[in-house]
Amino acid sequence: MALVVVRSGMLTTVQDLGRWGRQGSGVPVAGPMDTYSHRRANRLVGNPEDAAALEITLIGPELEASDAATCVVSGAHFDVTVSGEPIDASRPFVVPEGERLRFGSRRKGARATLAVRGGIVLPLLMGSRSTSVVSRMGPLGGRPVAAGDVLPIGPAVYEMGSCGPALLIPEGGARVRCLRGPHDGMFAATALETFFTSRYLVTVQSNRMGYRLDGPALRHLSGADILSDATPIGSLQVPASGQPILLMADRQTTGGYPRIATVITADLPLAGQLAPGDWIEFQECTRDEAVQALRRQEAVLAGETA
Repeated sequence: MALVVVRSGMLTTVQDLGRWGRQGSGVPVAGPMDTYSHRRANRLVGNPEDAAALEITLIGPELEASDAATCVVSGAHFDVTVSGEPIDASRPFVVPEGERLRFGSRRKGARATLAVRGGIVLPLLMGSRSTSVVSRMGPLGGRPVAAGDVLPIGPAVYEMGSCGPALLIPEGGARVRCLRGPHDGMFAATALETFFTSRYLVTVQSNRMGYRLDGPALRHLSGADILSDATPIGSLQVPASGQPILLMADRQTTGGYPRIATVITADLPLAGQLAPGDWIEFQECTRDEAVQALRRQEAVLAGETA
């Protein structure tokens, strides 16, 4: 069984949950920009949460099924058709043998996960099928999918089940919670106040590596350079320009700019749904609040609470 790419869309990549544990060796993590929707899509079709799926950005692909394939879409909202007929892609659906699945207009959000029952089983690289476009690592030579690619699908593993509600997709922008630091002491006190009370825009120079933001400049106390340091996802680096950069899934493994704050894990899926032109605001929270937010999100995903 396989999906054949007829049309690739703008940026469609194979992603699982990422190539974790290797940043110390200079290997980027990659993985989905919206992990909540990726995990949820896999749950809905009976896959392990870390099964490889397609991440679709802004403009979706057209795919043909070599055999009947059970699919679901989670994350950004697109108009989707099977065999030319509109469907509700947020619920598991079947693409019959020889028929086509097509993504049309995008209605809300920036990125959707298309999961197929059985998962995409392209070769592993360092234990992962995630694509890091910037480092050319992963399946298909580390590139996005292209017309003519054949994406093999594995056997079903689990029974199809239910899970919690879909992510509430932001419209036009999002307010995300952050922890200060780790380098907040390198900024003027006014910079922290500015950061937590201002609105920034995601610029067209943004991508899976990071969002370049435009807004009030954040002033350093002295220089803007530090010894290279590890870069967790959600880090907000501030170079000499004073304009922050929100590091995302394809971020570099280390960076030489101070980080004023870090977006909490529970709010990263919201950030992953932002597109160029959207706004973003930052709200300070405590570590305890961050942990509780993640626990609540895990309970929601598992269907334990709404």
